[in-house]
Amino acid sequence: MLENLLIGEVVSVHGIRGGLKVKALTDYPERFKNTAEVDVKLPSGSARSKELSHRYKVCYASVAGNTAILLLEGIDDRNTAELYRGATLSVPREAAVALPEDTYFIGDLVGSNVYELTDNAALPAEADSKPGPVYEAHAPGVELLGKVFEVIPTGSNDAYGVRTPDKQIIYIPAIASVVRHVDVRRGEIFVKLLPGLKEVYLGGDTGSGVDGPDPDMQ
Repeated sequence: MLENLLIGEVVSVHGIRGGLKVKALTDYPERFKNTAEVDVKLPSGSARSKELSHRYKVCYASVAGNTAILLLEGIDDRNTAELYRGATLSVPREAAVALPEDTYFIGDLVGSNVYELTDNAALPAEADSKPGPVYEAHAPGVELLGKVFEVIPTGSNDAYGVRTPDKQIIYIPAIASVVRHVDVRRGEIFVKLLPGLKEVYLGGDTGSGVDGPDPDMQ
């Protein structure tokens, strides 16, 4: 699991006092009002990335919708604030918002291996009597589908974007009937795909024209 959790990205500056306009990358934008410190990381291509990437005290925060305006200690004017465009903001895991049961931080899901439970896979009831996790990556009937490279909110539920070993893309609805088990510590997600879903995405050459990271398959 990640030690730090991403909560926002600086998209612009605000005012003349060094305000940062931040796009919230969390389901709880209001958390900025109760955040005492943030870890700031400038883009790697920035000339002063190493110098300016560190922990900052939050002096002021306001939130409107999915946008926050922050004043950070040491960033006192517009010219200085301009240096932080594109910077990401994160907090230590211990400062993260407590999540409801069966919900996960996006950063913990991205990069996870996704395994498909085929018709030959053991059902949970059959595995309950065995030690260890209910699902095992190398068990009979369990096949590697790919890695999560993005999580997209769709309103009613999220969708996991998964890149297969041959670089094709499939989007999986994050609903209980499909996502059967998530182990963020081991970076494993087990899914039972809806009939026809795999054929819709992987039946042809769906890998072309789709952008996304190319994670190493394990």
